[in-house]
Amino acid sequence: MAIKTIKDIDVAGKKVFTRVDFNVPRNEQGAVADDTKIRAALPTITYLLEQGAAVILASHLGRPKGKCKEELRLTAVAEKLQELLKVEVLKSNEVVGPETEALAQKLQPGQVLLLENVRFHPGEEKNDPQLAQAYAKLADLFVSDAFGTAHRAHASNVGVADYLPAAAGMLMQKEIENLTQTLHNAKKPVLAIVGGSKTADKIGVIKNFLKLADIILLGGGMANTFLKAKGYQLGISLVEEDQVDNAAQIMREAADLNVELLLPEDVTVASAIEDTASAETVAADAVPADKMALDIGPQTCARYAELIDKAGTVIWNGPLGVFEVDAFAQGTIAIAKAVAASSAFSLIGGGDVVAAVEKAGVAAQISHLSTGGGATLEFWEGKELPGIAVLEDKKEG
Repeated sequence: MAIKTIKDIDVAGKKVFTRVDFNVPRNEQGAVADDTKIRAALPTITYLLEQGAAVILASHLGRPKGKCKEELRLTAVAEKLQELLKVEVLKSNEVVGPETEALAQKLQPGQVLLLENVRFHPGEEKNDPQLAQAYAKLADLFVSDAFGTAHRAHASNVGVADYLPAAAGMLMQKEIENLTQTLHNAKKPVLAIVGGSKTADKIGVIKNFLKLADIILLGGGMANTFLKAKGYQLGISLVEEDQVDNAAQIMREAADLNVELLLPEDVTVASAIEDTASAETVAADAVPADKMALDIGPQTCARYAELIDKAGTVIWNGPLGVFEVDAFAQGTIAIAKAVAASSAFSLIGGGDVVAAVEKAGVAAQISHLSTGGGATLEFWEGKELPGIAVLEDKKEG
């Protein structure tokens, strides 16, 4: 995939409109609770500043749906960025308009300006050409570093590329390279772990993994639907009845392709999704009528860990239990430790699993933690991502 990166262009003395992903968790007081995404953007911002560029940053936060919501302003993000960057971060109180234009016009090389939450503008998610032109008017170049939004065609990550020369930032480049490696140059055997609550959300990625992986390990609520397709009784567990036939079809396809598709052998069950609920481990085909499967059991963990240890590449999306509740996070944490301990190239995508490896204290031992949720899934599904398409084949002839 040929894309132009920031190292392919001369940014000295230029104003660079840079789309970043600062959609970060905040605490009850509105302060940044997890600065992982901000830190991920620092290499690109620092490089641009060191090369003599003036940097105009654009990001969304939450889902304000085209309206200004005070609790979703980027003021706290600007403060955290300034603390991490150790450079003054100017901030506009509007997305575009007279104030933003004046600040951008005065911006000097080595300075940073953060625009207000781009989703406050009703034209952002509609990829409104007028808004895209207003962004372009602020700068000389466009750098895209928000992989997490690459599956969306919005004004600040796609539309603006119609009016400015475009290039990928370092994070975007790293994401594309690592994800491409898992799809096209993966060391064998390739082992995929797929979890999460909904089968419907993962059908596409599982079908693509059937072409890519030698082994697929399933867990989470979605595994219940596959167990139901095998005729198991799951008590009051989450089961998507409308996906049972799809699950059965996937298992048949896996068998036809000689892909080893494994389901939990044992599960942790309880009558309620609460830490105080009395949890027990039972065989996957013996879930009591009044209980639900909420995590993979220790026997399954051991079996999965043994296969992970022999893998050449591990790709993982979705937790293997109700990770938000400590009593049902044990399977996910155990598998995170197994992935970290293996010598395989490992790529993990999805906020819950990234949080799991951080909670397990093994994040540094994972080869690549993807910052994309839906974008990572769609990349794995083989879909063209509009936020990447605008960066392709941009080399000047």
